[in-house]
Amino acid sequence: MKTHLFYTLFFFTLLGYSQDFNKDLDAISELEAKSALSLLTNKVNLNTGNYDLKYHRLEFNVDPSQAFISGEVTSYFIAKENMNEMTFDLSNNMLVSQVSQRGNLLPFVQNTNDELVITLPQIQNQGVLDSLTVSYSGNPISSGFGSFEQSTHNSAPIIWTLSEPYGAKGWWPCKQDLNDKIDSIDVFITSPRFNAFTDENIAVSNGLEQSQVIQGASKTTHFKHQYPIPAYLIAMAVTNYAVYSHLVANNGNPFDVINYVYPENLASAQSSTPVTVNLINLYANLFEPYPYADEKYGHAQFGWGGGMEHTTVSFMGGFSRGLIAHELAHQWFGDKVTCGSWKDIWLNEGFATYLSGMVIENFDGNTPFRIWKQDRTASITSATDGAVYLTDQDTTNVNRIFSTRLSYNKGAMVLHMLRKKLGDVTFFQGLKNYLAHPDLSYGYAKTEDLIAIMEAESGLDLTEFFNDWIYNQGYPSYSISWNQPNSNSINVQIAQTQSHPSVSFFEAPVPLRIYGTQGEILDLVLDNTINLEEFETVINFTVQAVSFDPEADLISKNNNVILGTNDFQFAPHLVIYPNPTSEVLHIQNSENITFSEIQIFNALGQKVYQNVFSKTVDISSLTSGVLFVRLKSKQGIVTKLVIKK
Repeated sequence: MKTHLFYTLFFFTLLGYSQDFNKDLDAISELEAKSALSLLTNKVNLNTGNYDLKYHRLEFNVDPSQAFISGEVTSYFIAKENMNEMTFDLSNNMLVSQVSQRGNLLPFVQNTNDELVITLPQIQNQGVLDSLTVSYSGNPISSGFGSFEQSTHNSAPIIWTLSEPYGAKGWWPCKQDLNDKIDSIDVFITSPRFNAFTDENIAVSNGLEQSQVIQGASKTTHFKHQYPIPAYLIAMAVTNYAVYSHLVANNGNPFDVINYVYPENLASAQSSTPVTVNLINLYANLFEPYPYADEKYGHAQFGWGGGMEHTTVSFMGGFSRGLIAHELAHQWFGDKVTCGSWKDIWLNEGFATYLSGMVIENFDGNTPFRIWKQDRTASITSATDGAVYLTDQDTTNVNRIFSTRLSYNKGAMVLHMLRKKLGDVTFFQGLKNYLAHPDLSYGYAKTEDLIAIMEAESGLDLTEFFNDWIYNQGYPSYSISWNQPNSNSINVQIAQTQSHPSVSFFEAPVPLRIYGTQGEILDLVLDNTINLEEFETVINFTVQAVSFDPEADLISKNNNVILGTNDFQFAPHLVIYPNPTSEVLHIQNSENITFSEIQIFNALGQKVYQNVFSKTVDISSLTSGVLFVRLKSKQGIVTKLVIKK
């Protein structure tokens, strides 16, 4: 086959399939980052590590028209060591009036480190269960945490909370770090029964509603949640909600999706939320049944854009399918199995983002899903650096924790690449094992836990994969050289550069689509493990063109496909060295081959050098990166890839 042209293949795709999702995702991450912007130096509180929380009885008194809360929090705990002092996280503008234990008042202090330090009446021995009650009150908004909001909608007052990542201590005494889930909670919310417009106030919180008790002008609503839950996922809201539900069949064990929405948005919400049932069924089929089916799932409308995945009830700024899908996905990935540190936040956000993408894949088809993947990758590669896994310093910056580009989008696409690497059967079984693992189920997981489980299921060593894509930074750029030396095979050479020096080479399956002159199509996946790797593949048609990564399965950027001719035929007789180099190239060739001209092209296919053939070529003035050296002879044309440092 004799061809002398470089080809660049351009594919034009439909626009708009994922635009709404992109807006949702930006709003979600912005909302979660806003929840604690003032706590940029928050660190793990080692003083709360000497006890294991078993139960909270949370009794809150609020009025949606006032930025104020009072209440009592009764905590049951087991000493993890002999202890005579107990510490809760609590903003120091929340004023504790008393701490009691079995009718006796205990001494306590509140310090400037946002700690409530309680002195126990005697040494509590390791393994002993005990309890105490904290009575407190204050204006949480003045703390500036952004975790407790009092505002209005359509003139009606509302109070709502959002504590992720560091805001729970802004409105109740808690143990807020990711080291101790509370085994179960009861939440009692007392508020005025009616607002100033005589609309009835409706309270919502985690778990199953148990009762509403009217006492004069007040109403107390009781919720019970009987699954382990971290402090940041406990939430409440009160306003004049309209309430309606959808029934999920759940294989004969039905439960309700209960929606709490603003009355002025009732009609639009009722037209949007029914899809939740289909989404629950999809996730249940892909992974496992909904984890809290004996309680509820629900949505509560609140005042910020985006949403927040409070266990059993997501707080929602709107009701687009993408937003519903993301917050619902967290009930499995984030709520049932929660990231074990903020460094591992991608185990929450990357998973929820990817499940939202799978909704597009399963409900809309391949083309919208491909566009969704292209959009994720465009976001990821908008900067050349950034790891999915956070450093210790990163965890003091909530904007970095909730980075749309890294924690959400790159985390999601890494999961997709892992799926393509392992295959669907192994990938989904591995995630089922992850959700069901006795050490992780309704507990905490770290990245190394996921790696171990996926390695056990696949039988593969995934160290290289996770080092490249999770712990280190950047992305690859590919240049594909190909030719067809005969009618029965195609030769491919894969060259790669990296956007960040933390990764020397990204090992990955490289997808190619081969197009024939008679309309034939063949998909190849080449296991690319070294740079400048060459592949020879049997093929039974004449090749017209080659497309790189046609389904957008790889995180990459600035890729190109080059059609060469006799590269492989001449390869044993031609050496270009040193490679890489920053200055001079030396060309060594067989005496039987005489070259007449040399041309050099950059990775974009632009000619950057042309001259008569010489065995030495000065490239010091050329831009660093991938270069393609094209040599002309009477026998044909040969193209070689070199790296300019």
